[in-house]
Amino acid sequence: MLKPEIPLNESDRLKALESFEILNTLEEEEYDAITRIAADICNTPMALVSLVDADRQWFKSHYGIDATETPRDLAFCAHAINTPEELFIVEDSSKDERFADNPLVTGGPQVQFYAGAPLNTKDGFSIGTLCVIDTLPRTNFTTKQQACLRSLANQVMTQLELRRQNNLQQIINNELNVKNNQLKHFTYRLAHDMKTPLQGISSLVSFIKMDYLHLLKETEVPEWLDTIEDRVSYMEALINGITNYTNIMNSEVEFSEFNIEGEIHNIVKKLNVSSVIELKLTNCDNVVNHSVKSFDQIISELITNSIKFSRQPITSIDISFSETDGFYSFEYQDNGPGILEQFWEKVFIMFETLRKLNPTDTGIGLATIKAIIEKLGGTIELKNRPDHCSGTHFKFTLLK
Repeated sequence: MLKPEIPLNESDRLKALESFEILNTLEEEEYDAITRIAADICNTPMALVSLVDADRQWFKSHYGIDATETPRDLAFCAHAINTPEELFIVEDSSKDERFADNPLVTGGPQVQFYAGAPLNTKDGFSIGTLCVIDTLPRTNFTTKQQACLRSLANQVMTQLELRRQNNLQQIINNELNVKNNQLKHFTYRLAHDMKTPLQGISSLVSFIKMDYLHLLKETEVPEWLDTIEDRVSYMEALINGITNYTNIMNSEVEFSEFNIEGEIHNIVKKLNVSSVIELKLTNCDNVVNHSVKSFDQIISELITNSIKFSRQPITSIDISFSETDGFYSFEYQDNGPGILEQFWEKVFIMFETLRKLNPTDTGIGLATIKAIIEKLGGTIELKNRPDHCSGTHFKFTLLK
């Protein structure tokens, strides 16, 4: 019996094998199905997915044989990995000096015929084989059977690569969860630590106005105090906006069924605005399965902006709904002053504002909407109203 040679790239080959984190794992149907098919196509009683470790060959799948591993020195597969570009075929092991006195030949499982297709990684390392075994010599292993065995070996590698990618993705997801939790904690602490002194400044300004304003009427101090209050309001709105944006981007999306029309009416009630709103809903009496929380945030922000910038005694809002195989689609129009086309991209950029009507305008609202929609696999765009009237016209989609 001749022991198999150790490949020149053995160290790197073992690292490649370890990277799949497959050794000593439980049986899986994906691999067992491949060995069953291989045995059937090649008309053999046994088939294996064999991975060659440092001192053993370990079977991820073993069809027609009870063993789960054998010593590497006895392994036919340990010979096969030395010719990664070729099938390793032994037609009659009893007449082959490399294997004639091999315990796997002279005893159970009595290997007489062996054909192994190397399992090669994308980097060219052969980590094992998909092999078929017979207890009788074979001279009729056809070209078609050989091609099928190669193809099935490629399927084994596809499964292994997918497993590795899933493992890497899980590691990345775990790391992201840790970072997101750290970011949430940091945002909370930052918001708390910044709001506390701001509240102190706001209280101090109020005390000064209450107790000393009569002494300061003929000075510029009241105007300065108003400016300070405006700046405090802006900072508080900015902190709240950033905190809300961070929470939205880091929160999990929960799906549930809701009626679009009913939810829009609920949003308007929650806003509790004093302005008169004329609401027109087209094809919105439909039930969808999506994130109701995200939908509320989107519609609420759009309606709030429509009311804020409206120059009409009645704010007219039209919302229509349609759907395709993959997306829910919404169109939102109002009768406000509209937005010039040259600013359509700018309005979705964080902290950008076209008109600052009050100290709490931060430019975060539409940026947050865009972030929500893109997180849900959709898009949002500004358009001209189809009736050529003044006003804004948003179109946004949500991935089903």
